[in-house]
Amino acid sequence: MEKIGVIGLGYVGLPLAVEFGKILEVVGFDINQTRIEELQKAYDRTLEVDTDEFAKAPKLTFTANHNDLRSVNYFIVTVPTPIDEYKTPDLTPLIKASETVGKVLKRGDIVIYESTVYPGCTEEDCVPVLEKISGLKFNVDFFCGYSPERINPGDKQHRLPTIKKVTSGSTPQIAERVDQLYKKIIKAGTHKASSIKVAEAAKVIENSQRDINIAFVNELSLIFEKMGIDTHEVLEAASTKWNFLPYKPGLVGGHCIGVDPYYLTYKADSLGYHPQVILAGRRINDNMGVHIANRVIKLMTQNDLPVNQAKVLVLGITFKENCPDIRNSRAIDVIRELQSFGANVEVFDPHADSEEVKHEYDLDLVKELNKKYSAIVLAVSHAEFATLNWNEIKNKSTIVYDVKGFLDISLITARL
Repeated sequence: MEKIGVIGLGYVGLPLAVEFGKILEVVGFDINQTRIEELQKAYDRTLEVDTDEFAKAPKLTFTANHNDLRSVNYFIVTVPTPIDEYKTPDLTPLIKASETVGKVLKRGDIVIYESTVYPGCTEEDCVPVLEKISGLKFNVDFFCGYSPERINPGDKQHRLPTIKKVTSGSTPQIAERVDQLYKKIIKAGTHKASSIKVAEAAKVIENSQRDINIAFVNELSLIFEKMGIDTHEVLEAASTKWNFLPYKPGLVGGHCIGVDPYYLTYKADSLGYHPQVILAGRRINDNMGVHIANRVIKLMTQNDLPVNQAKVLVLGITFKENCPDIRNSRAIDVIRELQSFGANVEVFDPHADSEEVKHEYDLDLVKELNKKYSAIVLAVSHAEFATLNWNEIKNKSTIVYDVKGFLDISLITARL
């Protein structure tokens, strides 16, 4: 009988565990005891799973005890794969998850990884850990698969069952078993890749491609700014052609687009090839926060507004709109640069968890807006920001900079 263990219950793991839990026995495992207790009460702080969805998965249980995984024969690893301060892949969560699985791995079990990695990581980095801890032999006693996650946090339209799933396995037979397993829950169908490396590569280039496209538009915005041309008006005009890709300029963060390209370039470097286009795109996108802050400071100076100790409001700290996820948010780059000029920066975000923001960025979110500011930066286009009472937070001299092209043009001083 198929019994699944999902290791890591974040934005990716929880929706997966719930979907499988509707039809199969599932053990959801996470090392965060608080997270487990919340999930046992049908509360998901990531807002990816609604409370009533838990009731639809009666075969799903949650635990922080790895011994509860001993009865599992399919392990699905969905832990984060971040980068460190040097833009180098940090495989620590992946290795620790592999150690956890290795402790309970049995003959005949299949370990499937969903975390975004560079091509070769599953077999070169994870499998040796599984072998060492379990004492079992790969492709003899146990097997592996890779099926990259495609969750889009905060997106209520493109959900797990409606997104086509890439699958793979360490042998042709295992690839078929992995594919059939996912077909039980993926209504959009699956694509069985020829190897684990192909599936790993497919995932990492998805976000790298998007990153490069956004970098191109960001570079256009830098050029058009010098020309005195509104980038959004240019894009609107260009989009009238059927095959123009409608990307917009902005901050590029989050757990995927701002991270995954570094996994690919890291692997390329190790093989003696030094990527140019990918890293050029990354440099442009990584520098956008500083550019935005400097533009705001310049506008303040041009309008005779003192910068030192000026009250500046940043709207949004999550990495994308209408989502509580603050991981790798590049809004922090804008905030830090403004602070470096001596500005007194306040941050308002109705979606972000104040404790997480304090822990991650050492910032205290303001709970309400009841004062006027010298400058306001809209960094994230949360729906709530469209209905703000602007008369309460700005006056005629306030600089309003719209990073997202979200606000009515009559409200703003400038936009990216």
